Amino acid sequence: MKVLHVITGLGIGGAEQQLRLLLGRLPTESAVVTLTNPGAVARGIAADGFPVTDLGIRGNRDLGALPRLTRLIKDGRYDLVHTHLYRACVYGRLAARLAGVRTVVATEHSLGATQIEGRPLTPGARALYLGSERLGTETVAVSTTVANRLRRWGVRRDRIHVVPNGIDVPRFAYDETARHKARAELGLPADAFVVGGVGRLTAGKRFDMLVRAVAALPGARLLLVGEGPEHDRLRALATELGAADRVLTHGACEDPPPNPATGTTDLPSLLAAMDLFVSPSADEAFGLAVIEGLAAGLPVLYVTCPALHDLPADAASTARRISGSVPELVTELTAAQRRFAAGDGPHRLPVPPAARHYDISRSAEQLLSVYDRALRRTGSPEPTVRRPATPEE
Repeated sequence: MKVLHVITGLGIGGAEQQLRLLLGRLPTESAVVTLTNPGAVARGIAADGFPVTDLGIRGNRDLGALPRLTRLIKDGRYDLVHTHLYRACVYGRLAARLAGVRTVVATEHSLGATQIEGRPLTPGARALYLGSERLGTETVAVSTTVANRLRRWGVRRDRIHVVPNGIDVPRFAYDETARHKARAELGLPADAFVVGGVGRLTAGKRFDMLVRAVAALPGARLLLVGEGPEHDRLRALATELGAADRVLTHGACEDPPPNPATGTTDLPSLLAAMDLFVSPSADEAFGLAVIEGLAAGLPVLYVTCPALHDLPADAASTARRISGSVPELVTELTAAQRRFAAGDGPHRLPVPPAARHYDISRSAEQLLSVYDRALRRTGSPEPTVRRPATPEE
């Protein structure tokens, strides 16, 4: 089966890295087109052996992008086109139809209650999304929460399928050596209590609440992994609160690095350097960072995480939901800091069933089922499928 994945950009982000993880586990002949920004994840996908084409779109009104994408799809003789993220869904669905490809699957990665991909939802954006959705065959939601939002928008129930995000669970296993190395590289004291957060530095992630809470705890450190428009404001806030030397912003982390030999600190190592994981965001489509924290054996505090809301309560007993107010965070972090000080070394918990439930190989199997359903719906000839990739132990 020849599949073309069309994505808005390939800088470091959750949807982008999900695509990279899936490519190696899908039993398909895959290629990728990015509308713009062939960044770090594009290099990683290429290093994994998958061709990446940069369409070089010059903005939302670049009318020449549509015929370029249509020609690329037609020349590639693809059995199925799979689009990811808002702009790619709009362009990709239409281009696929113009190219004569009837089977089009789209994944909605980041539809929040009031925003889509970090931008406020507007009536115009919603209307354009729904108009393009009718050109597709099946729509994938990364959580039941997102599926319910799509249904409320008016997307047909029989076209929506939940295929959750996934992680390579064994990669996140705690490694004592990695902890010491990461802390040394980051300048974090070996005996410091380190609170961690992972995600794009935007206002919606509410990392400012975490900065305020850690600033109120003498001796505690905060490690934020991510980049975004709020970086400078968070740094200024830490300085204003007298905690500039205790708040570390690491920057986005491509995971896995395309070339591990470079010695780049990867995400599992950064999580190993932490003692408590906190997700203060109040609007999420899935909550992948929370699942990664659980897979690393960290105790987790979160405000919202659809990935956990979709599972039984006992699937993640090492995670606890909070409101996320600064006073509450201070109380929770103080108690965690005391437990850390009273213990003998870093406190690591058993990996809960929730983390194993979201293994990436399982997500790939579910997505392949959606592909099969889409091909049957359009009456397309069943293409040859190579043997499935063997999941890593």
